[in-house]
Amino acid sequence: MKINRKNNFWIHTVLIGAVLLTVIPYVWMFLTSVKTQGESIMVPPKMFPEVWRWDNYKILFQTLPFDKFFINTFVSTVVITVFQVFFCAMAAYSFARLKFPGKKVIFIIILSIMMVPWQIYLIPQYMIIQKLGLLNTISALILPSLFSAYGTFLLINFFESIPMSLEEAAIIDGCSYPQIFFKIMLPLVVPGLIALAILVSLWSWNSLMWPLIVNSSTDKMTLSAGLANLSGRAGTKYPLLMAGSVLASVPMILFFFLLQKKFIAGISASGTKG
Repeated sequence: MKINRKNNFWIHTVLIGAVLLTVIPYVWMFLTSVKTQGESIMVPPKMFPEVWRWDNYKILFQTLPFDKFFINTFVSTVVITVFQVFFCAMAAYSFARLKFPGKKVIFIIILSIMMVPWQIYLIPQYMIIQKLGLLNTISALILPSLFSAYGTFLLINFFESIPMSLEEAAIIDGCSYPQIFFKIMLPLVVPGLIALAILVSLWSWNSLMWPLIVNSSTDKMTLSAGLANLSGRAGTKYPLLMAGSVLASVPMILFFFLLQKKFIAGISASGTKG
């Protein structure tokens, strides 16, 4: 028992240290958001401000159309998440259960997408969006992200873990493949769908490079791209930037905490099913 208690002590010590390392940047971000510009760049750094300047949050909304940034980010994130999870689920079910010509070749092509750095696709995607006349639109943020090779690969494991007997029984009862997919298969892979939804939401919410490339109009920018305007040749307005970062991170933090159990269950299951 003594050995176990000692081991538990060190395990908990390491875990607490890891939590502190994770939380400290967020605490520093918040404290910087209520400092003056001078206090934010002091050397050596100053932990707490002399006066807590809550008006930095008010100045942020006066400096930038932060409400538009938030709406653009929210709309694009919701649409991307819903459609990507749906399309990836359909593709994963097809590869896991259905037989069709060229199945292995198409699957290899999809896997090859994961092996190439995503930055390579920026120029072709930009040219397609430009040809479609969708620059400086919310659609430009959404269209390239409606499908994910990683999401398909993640969900295939969940569909393959479902016993074939359930599907065979449904076919005997006269169910069509769409009915099997929507009424039987999707409810059984909910943990995987939630895990993918959280990953897609976090990626979409924090996306920076693609929104900066396709949208130069201020009223069509997302939070990450809009906050980047606070950095320029005249310097970076750190208190305003950190205030915007605090507000931008709150929705995703709440979203994760609400679904964290399902997310952990989904990620754990994806690593054990085969």
